[in-house]
Amino acid sequence: MSDLGVWLAKQSKSEREYLLKHQPRDFIEIGRDFNRYYRWMTDFGFIEAKLKLLGVQPLIEDYDLGRNADVLLSEGQTETLKLIQGAIRKSAHVLERDKTQLAEHLWGRFLDCEIPQIKGMLEQAKQSKNSVWLRALRANLERPGEGCLRTLTGHTSAVKAVAIAPDGNTAISASDDKTLKIWDTETGTEVRTLTGHTNSVNAVAIAPDGLTAISASWDKTLKIWDTETGTEVRTLTRHTDWVTAVAIAPDGKTAISASWDKTLKIWDTKTGTEVRTLTGHTSPVTAVAIAPDGLTAISASYDNTLKIWDTETGTEVRTLTGHTDSVYAVDLAPDGLTAISVSGDKTLKIWDTETGTEVRTLTGHTDSVYAVAIAPDGLIAISASWDKTLKIWDTKTGTEVRTLTGHTNSVYAVDLAPDALTAISVSGDNTLKIWDTKTGTEVRTLIGHTDWVTAVDLAPDGKRAISASGDKTLKIWDTETGTEVRTLTGHTDWVTAVAIAPDGKRAISASSETLKIWDTETGRELRTLTGHTTLVNAVGIAPDGKTAISASSDKTLKIWDTETGTEVRTLTGHTNPVTAVAIAPDGKTAISASRDKILKIWDTETGTEVRTLTGHTEWVTAVAIAPDGKTAISASGDKTLKIWDTETGTEVRTLTGHTEWVTAVAIAPDGKTAISASRDNTLKIWDLLSGKEIASFSGDSSFICCAILLDGVTVVAGDSSGRVHFLRLEGVSGGR
Repeated sequence: MSDLGVWLAKQSKSEREYLLKHQPRDFIEIGRDFNRYYRWMTDFGFIEAKLKLLGVQPLIEDYDLGRNADVLLSEGQTETLKLIQGAIRKSAHVLERDKTQLAEHLWGRFLDCEIPQIKGMLEQAKQSKNSVWLRALRANLERPGEGCLRTLTGHTSAVKAVAIAPDGNTAISASDDKTLKIWDTETGTEVRTLTGHTNSVNAVAIAPDGLTAISASWDKTLKIWDTETGTEVRTLTRHTDWVTAVAIAPDGKTAISASWDKTLKIWDTKTGTEVRTLTGHTSPVTAVAIAPDGLTAISASYDNTLKIWDTETGTEVRTLTGHTDSVYAVDLAPDGLTAISVSGDKTLKIWDTETGTEVRTLTGHTDSVYAVAIAPDGLIAISASWDKTLKIWDTKTGTEVRTLTGHTNSVYAVDLAPDALTAISVSGDNTLKIWDTKTGTEVRTLIGHTDWVTAVDLAPDGKRAISASGDKTLKIWDTETGTEVRTLTGHTDWVTAVAIAPDGKRAISASSETLKIWDTETGRELRTLTGHTTLVNAVGIAPDGKTAISASSDKTLKIWDTETGTEVRTLTGHTNPVTAVAIAPDGKTAISASRDKILKIWDTETGTEVRTLTGHTEWVTAVAIAPDGKTAISASGDKTLKIWDTETGTEVRTLTGHTEWVTAVAIAPDGKTAISASRDNTLKIWDLLSGKEIASFSGDSSFICCAILLDGVTVVAGDSSGRVHFLRLEGVSGGR
């Protein structure tokens, strides 16, 4: 603990509370002591104590005091405070849930920072830990100034839509979890949850007065909400299929909905009555926008067209054609003369709404573009795509200004605040992200893959790790420095698994239907193994290095002679895709895991099934065998891990704590500790004797794979953003 932290701890409770609540402000406003203010705000002891007592937001606000007085602080001091505040804000969604991860997150975001005060703060953080924790060996989280300003979590499924209130201080999100959530955008806190829909909520619009919102759902209804109380005012039921979009007219008295039933409906928001139905599209209608004068609307459809409507008469004014795939969204500029549409053809198109002519096409996204929002001045637009990115565009020139990266799944929607300085996006990764549109950067300084890291394995000497990725490559890493040694290319699809031979000189990777054997020293492909009829999900190499076992979505496992590349035998018995396989230390036994929710133990010499392990209630995603061969641990989509006695096939205990699918598990060489990876963005360390969680690390993205070196304290993990994490388990024997 820092000297300041020790001093604060010695104060009486009332004195300590006063100091933590008011001292930073007193330094600025009363004492004009800017140097002491700066020392306190860069001291880990103070930061940790304030976080524990008052939470994240009051701590963030303390840094604003310095920003307001930056003329009295040096440029370097102001920048340092801005960086620390940015790091805390970026980690706020984790720290609100688990304040003990402050040190982990500061290390993850600042490890390569050379600013003396920040380096000193990291050392204070390390010294303050008196429990087991995972310390980053290299910067493994987004740095301040990169990516989004803040992440909002709370939805339990994909977030499909978002709308920002006219005052810019409130946003409402809609989700596949059947709820809407109202957020305070300044603090990132959830204000309330709106429930009532019985299926996914696809869209939401906020009335100009900010007091009313309307949501649209797959349950074929729209609901009008009082945003101040969160109560449902009325339900609108006239569509005969999913309602995909809704827009509210500028006067707030009228709304227009779009539906999978190929129609749009105009509603009186006060009475909830249907005014008229607009027909003309030949496929589901995906989006609708209303012009500022309220007299015109424009719709988008799966029929590849947009239609402009006269809202007073319900007549179709014109049809806009040009997209070569479904049109997913459209927005109108404030002048009502320009519209921008986005499509499954990966483009945006700018239209002159008076003539119906296409002005220009914007290209750059690598997958379907799903949403677009135009700034109030009409000069910039921001698009959201299934390629996991957002792009900011100059609407006058059609040029791409910047790309915003950080989401780990498709980005479904985006909205701009009235000042256009802030944007909020929502994604299939279950989160909302708040962006600074002026400073958002596309620079990815974190080394890694460009798609999910699906698997990782470690060489026996612990000096090398190999990762596999959805970007179709494998990468060899130096585990001591965290640097990339080489990239292995040759697969033509996602690389789903990798295993390193006991001699460390060869590795086997798995992909769609094939496996490849590599020379790890040269990176040369030695041979390709074929025989599976669909995706190969996992591979393990026996201790003698001469045999490998693969697991596939074709419901089989195959045993291979690695020296000749020939298939020795096929193991059948699972009734669903086989997701994982582990080989016992004696090489005579293997355990497989499957989507059929069971594990099977096999005699590898005869290919016979020894026993079946049942107990999981969802897919079994991973399995690991302890060094003694008598214990195995499985991971599952049911959010648990299970410890098994492999000799009897009985379940020893269940490990609970993850809040999402557990995607991977690895056992330490001493057999006493295990690490698990999960879609809940965490890695957890477990004491296998007690079954208790002893440490946790929260990342910026879902963790997909993990491994532990022979030293028992170095952890390598991969996540859905493409990062490969190198962490050290501190606070255990040999951990320092």
